[in-house]
Parts: sequence; C-alpha cells; structure tokens
Amino acid sequence: MPSTVELATLGHRIRHHRLRIGLTLDELGAQVGVAGSHLSLIENGKREPKLSLLQQIAKATGTDVTDLLSAEPPNRRAALEIELDRAQASTIFQRLGIPPVKVTKGISDETLESVLGLHRELQRREREAIATPEEARRANTELRLQMRTKNNYLPEIEKLAEKQLKAAGHGSGALTHRTVSIMAEQLGFELIYVNDLPHSARSVTDLENGRIYLPPASIPGGHGLRSMALQAMAHRLLGHQPPTDYADFLRQRLEINYYAACCLMPETAAVAFLQQAKKDRNLAVEDFRDAFGVTHEAAGMRMTNLVTQHLGIALHFLRVDGSGAISRVYENDGLPLPADVTGAVEGQVVCRHFSARSAFAEQNRTTEHYQYTDTPAGTFWCATQTGATSDGEFSITVGVPFDDAKWFRGRETPQRATSTCPDESCCHRPDPDLTARWAGKAWPSARVHMQMFSPLPRGAFPGVDDSEVYAFLDKHAAE
Repeated sequence: MPSTVELATLGHRIRHHRLRIGLTLDELGAQVGVAGSHLSLIENGKREPKLSLLQQIAKATGTDVTDLLSAEPPNRRAALEIELDRAQASTIFQRLGIPPVKVTKGISDETLESVLGLHRELQRREREAIATPEEARRANTELRLQMRTKNNYLPEIEKLAEKQLKAAGHGSGALTHRTVSIMAEQLGFELIYVNDLPHSARSVTDLENGRIYLPPASIPGGHGLRSMALQAMAHRLLGHQPPTDYADFLRQRLEINYYAACCLMPETAAVAFLQQAKKDRNLAVEDFRDAFGVTHEAAGMRMTNLVTQHLGIALHFLRVDGSGAISRVYENDGLPLPADVTGAVEGQVVCRHFSARSAFAEQNRTTEHYQYTDTPAGTFWCATQTGATSDGEFSITVGVPFDDAKWFRGRETPQRATSTCPDESCCHRPDPDLTARWAGKAWPSARVHMQMFSPLPRGAFPGVDDSEVYAFLDKHAAE
C-alpha cells in the first residue's frame, strides 16, 4: 500500500494539473467517469486511485501517469501542505491534544511556513530531550540487569581489545601512553593534548582530520588519559552511530568503558594474575591495581568482568559518596541493596553499617578496610578503600558472600557488623530515647543538593555543548 505521504503527493499533483487547465472537480470527474466527490478524496490523499483511473486523469489533464506518480511535490505550496500533514500526524504533535490546522486557500504560504517552523522546533526539542530522569533511571537499571545476566562479561569486546593490543606490540605489564598512541595511529588518529578542551566534553574526536583531542598530559592521575583515549577509539572500533535515545547512549558509554578496561587490564594477563592469586588465597584489589598501573576503582570494576566468568566467584562492587549514596554499582551475589520503585539503585543510600560507609571512620585510609556484615540475605565479606576528589570523599568496595572470603586477603579480620536494612529501625529511624528527648526541639538547616533542580542533560550526546565543541574543532582544524 502507498504511504500517506505518497498518496498526499499524488493528490497534490493531480490537483495541480487540474487547476493548470482550469477544470473543476466535477468537470474533470465527468471526463474520467467518476463523481467530483470521489476525485476530492483522491486529491486530499484519502483514497488510492486505480491505475486505469490515473491513466484517464493523465490523458484528460495533458500529462502522463509517470508525472502524476512522481515523488516530488508539484510546487512549493504543495510541499508545505504535505509537510504540515505529516507533522500533524506525528505522535509528538498528537499527544499534545491540540486540534490540527485545517489548510484552506485563504492560509498564506507565510503562515504555513510559520506553523511548520513551530513543528520543526518541537521535533528538534523532542530529539534533544531524549529521556526524562525517570526514563533514564529505568534505562540504566535495565542495562545493569542485562549485564548481570552476562556476569558483566562481554567476550566480543575482550577479543577486540586483545587483537588491538597485539597489533600495537603490547605484550605484558602496564599499558604505556606510547602504546596507546600507536593504537590510535593504527586507526588513523593522532592524539593531541590541549588546554582549551570544551568543558562539557572529556575528549573530542575530529573525524575529518583524524585527531583525538585530550586534556593536557600534566593533569594529575595520568591513568585517566589512557582511558579517555581508548574510549574515544572504541567508538570507532565498535561502529557506534549518534545515540538514538538515552538507553543507546548508556549502552555506548558502557561499551567504551569496557573496551578501555580490557586494554588497560587485558583478559589473558589479568585472568592469569587473578587465578594465581586465588590459588594462593591472596586475592586483593590493591594487588590487581598495582600490577596493571590503574586506579583502585578501575581494578575493582574490572574484577566484576572476570572473577565470576573465570574464577566462579559471585561478587559486588560499590562506589559510594561521603553521604552514603551509591554512584556506581554491580552485584550478582545477592547483596541486599536499596532501590526505588523503578528498580534503580544509583542515588540510594546504603546502610550505615555497610563497610562502604563505616570505612570513612577509619583513621588509616592508605590500606583497605575489611569487614564481615550480617544481612537478611546472609553474611558478606568486603574490602573497602576510601579516597577523595574535589567533589568530596568516596569509597570503593568489592565484596563476596561469606563462603568465598577464603580466597581473599583480609579474611581474618575480626571486624563485624549487622545490618537489618531495609528495616527502617536498622539505621534510618532515630533511637526512641533520642526521639523522645529531641522531637519538636530541633530545626536543622538542610543542605540542598543543586542536582535536584538540574534538568537531565540534553542533546544527541547528553550534556555536551555542541556550539562549544564545533567552535573548538574549527579553531584547531586551522592549526
């Protein structure tokens, strides 16, 4: 069946040729043997004419069937009317509940242009606002659950990373910046470090001139520069296209992070290291971190990719900020975590008795904090490392069920806690005696988190300022 747009275009072309020779609907209808009302339905795109009727109309109007069936609107006015019909038939417009504009001869082309301008802007904004906060949280939760069914392991990306490393001549040890540069060159890119990178972007890739722009190499914690370069390359290697929605954006971000981790901690070498540590009953995130020259967080997260798949150990990973809110999470060991009605865990506050929070009270933060925690889902052993950034303090936790603690360093810890969360009496409800003493006598000034008022980032690449990026590329392309 012809599409609505095709029928509308056909109808406009028939009307154009009818009016060109000065015939009314009834006059043309009389010549081709149908009622004028029937022709009206055809001209308005409401009815598909038979080929025999089209042949008669073509003959009566002095044209041919091929011309009538052309996909091109016969004139600018027809093009405007067809575009407006299509815009008003879209879901974006219909869910507004606004009556459509009925096009008549009295509506000028300028008025149609103005109305279409509003429709185009509505569609542009709809494309940019690709998710509400709730939709984004649901998409993130769905992705996390999908990865849990795969043990957080993506074999295709593992193989791709090993192939690229081998081609660049990397054998063992920490991945050097020089090797990362070679990997970029083999893809046709040059790594360039600049001081004026757009503030909304971690890196910018110039596809036309084969350049990947990164922050200055002098930035503290140079591990991040290798990762950012690898992530930029991953978009090309994985064939990513501009994200179609927020779920696609999150999937792409997960994949580029995964690829970077595979390069910094290659599967073959990393699994051999972890298997030997398990054999020695001396598994430790800090040893894994130091062996590959990465951050504690990167090492902990990489263990979630490999430990279940290759060592048969279920585990959990948490990044928690100083207030106890979860900013990054993975678990396949049944650790009871707080969740909202959408199933999202990010942003929820973990029990204050968890190692992820109790570690903040430790005096010595240079080593890992070990703890057993009894929960309604069983006992878990955890190793937590704390740190701080300009945004405040945070903790990184990797933990396992009690029976698997035997493979890890720190299993002898006497530190033990009990959590009954989600029971509110565990740590969310004040002590009854203190409540009786202070209820109605306290008035704290709440610290309002400004992110409460921040809209979800917009744009094809959420949060990136396109005008800033394009101006940056234009400036550096001339250098």
